[in-house]
Amino acid sequence: MIETGLAGKAVVVTGGAAGIGLATARRFAEEGCRVSVWDVNPPDGTDGFDFQKVDVTSSPAVEAAAQAVLERWGAIDVLVNNAGILRDAQLVRFRDGAVTGLLSDEQFDAVIQVNLRGVFVCTRAVVPSMMAARSGVILNASSVVGLYGNFGQTNYVASKAAVIGMTQTWARELGKFGIRVNAVAPGFIATEMVRSMPEKVLDGMRGHTPLGRMGEPEDIANAYLWLASKAASFVHGTVLSVDGGIVVGT
Repeated sequence: MIETGLAGKAVVVTGGAAGIGLATARRFAEEGCRVSVWDVNPPDGTDGFDFQKVDVTSSPAVEAAAQAVLERWGAIDVLVNNAGILRDAQLVRFRDGAVTGLLSDEQFDAVIQVNLRGVFVCTRAVVPSMMAARSGVILNASSVVGLYGNFGQTNYVASKAAVIGMTQTWARELGKFGIRVNAVAPGFIATEMVRSMPEKVLDGMRGHTPLGRMGEPEDIANAYLWLASKAASFVHGTVLSVDGGIVVGT
């Protein structure tokens, strides 16, 4: 068994009330970590971790939450920037010679606020304590669509591609303080929301994945756990695709 070195570490998971975030919070808790979930909604049961109601787009709310964790546990060792939303729409829908739909300002801004600004705000809030400790791990949720693009997801793709850029920038800035920064790019993952989609859509997701199945939230949680562990101590500034082998054109 690989020794993770994570027992007793203080971990913050944003968007941890459901799906990949909840699986991640549970996985770190199983490893003996002290886990604080930041979300706008509480999870079903605490499962051995702390919950704080936090809007990740609000600097005051995030700073207050970070301070609360530091006062309670004395450190934030790992931050998992998992919070994210979807507001899918084509840039312009055009049919029979006329525009029939647009990606609205509100749809674009909402996704950028949570998926990109939220990562920036949360990271900025926890990094000073990590710098002082000369140790820490930042893990950011990107997506395979941030690498390859995706139809109907201009806003989501823009946010996830930008997260990759921030990850690589912070790796350059923070490495000298002993802070490792990496991103995970999930493929099609069978969260509760995805499972509720029509079976025809789910079959299409499986068909686009060379392994022939969708991933489980635990697959992503295990990737986060490994990246945070001693086993990944020389992994820095990378994007780890956890996607069952998705490639452009499959």
